[in-house]
Amino acid sequence: MNNQPVLEIRGVNKTIRGKKIIQDLSFEVYPGEVFGFLGPNGAGKTTLIRMIVGLMKMNKGDIVIHGQSIQKSFEGAIKHVGAIVENPEMYKFLSGQNNLVHYARMFPGGIPQSRIDEVVELVGLKNRIKEKVKTYSLGMRQRLGVAQALLHRPSLLILDEPTNGLDPAGIRELRDYLRRLAREEGIAIVVSSHLLSEMELMCDRVAIIQQGKLVDVQDLRGEGAAPKETSYFFEVNDPATAQAVVQEIDPHLHVTPHPNGIELTIGRERAADIGALLIQAGLRLYAMKPLTQSLEDKFLQITGSDQIA
Repeated sequence: MNNQPVLEIRGVNKTIRGKKIIQDLSFEVYPGEVFGFLGPNGAGKTTLIRMIVGLMKMNKGDIVIHGQSIQKSFEGAIKHVGAIVENPEMYKFLSGQNNLVHYARMFPGGIPQSRIDEVVELVGLKNRIKEKVKTYSLGMRQRLGVAQALLHRPSLLILDEPTNGLDPAGIRELRDYLRRLAREEGIAIVVSSHLLSEMELMCDRVAIIQQGKLVDVQDLRGEGAAPKETSYFFEVNDPATAQAVVQEIDPHLHVTPHPNGIELTIGRERAADIGALLIQAGLRLYAMKPLTQSLEDKFLQITGSDQIA
C-alpha cells in the first residue's frame, strides 16, 4: 500500500442545531483500497461524505485530499475527487455516450473523446454505450454514473449507498468492478452502505461510526501474520471421546464441547496435529475450521445495535 494517504480526516467535528453529529473523527484512506463506512441510523456517515465533497462545512478540524485542505484550497483539493452522493442522474432520452459527452463539456478545457472511450471500456459498457439510458438496468446506470465520476481522472472516488435499488446480480457486478478499479487503477474508493455482507466482500477496511465517533476500524484484507492462537472447531462423530482424547494429550487445554464437535483455542500447527491425533484415535473428523466473526457480528458487538444505515 502507498504510504501517502489520498484522504485525511483530521479531528473533524460537526454540530447541527446544538446536536453533535460528528465528534473528533480522524482516519486516513490510501491509494488502491476500498474503504467503507458503517454505522447505526444517525451515526453521521452521510454528513461526513457531504463535508468531504464540500456540500457541508465542518465546525472544527480539517479534511485533506492529496495534501491540500478543502478549507484553504478547495478547488485544488476537490479536483482529485469523483463522487456520487445521491443516485446518478442521467438524461434518459440520451444515449450513455451522449450523457458522457455532455458532462465532459462542463470541465474547463473539456475532456477528449479518447478519455470517454477509456472510461466506457473500464466500466464494461462498450457494447451498450450508444443505446439510450432509459433502456439500461439499474446496475448499468450505476456503472455509467461511475464512468461520469471518473472522466477527470480522480484519485479518490466517493460513493454513497451505491448498491441502492440493485438486484443481487447488479450488486455483485458493481462490487467486482469497484474492487478491480481500486486494484488496477490505484484509486482510493470510499463507500457508504447499509449492506454488511456486501461491505465485507467489497472493502479492504471498514470504519464503524457510532454517535458521530469512530469506534473501530476493521481490516478485512487478512494481510500480515496470522494470530498465534485462534478458536478452531473440530466436527466429529463422537464429541465426548474427542474431548477425552484432547484432555489426555494436554490436561491444561480448555475444550468447549458442542453437540457435533469440540472447540479449542490453539495455534494453527497445533490444530493440525490434534486433527491427526483424533483420526488416529479412530474418530471420524468431518471438518476442522477456524471460527471467525463476520462483519455483522463485529458490528453488533461493537455498537450494541441492530439499526444499520
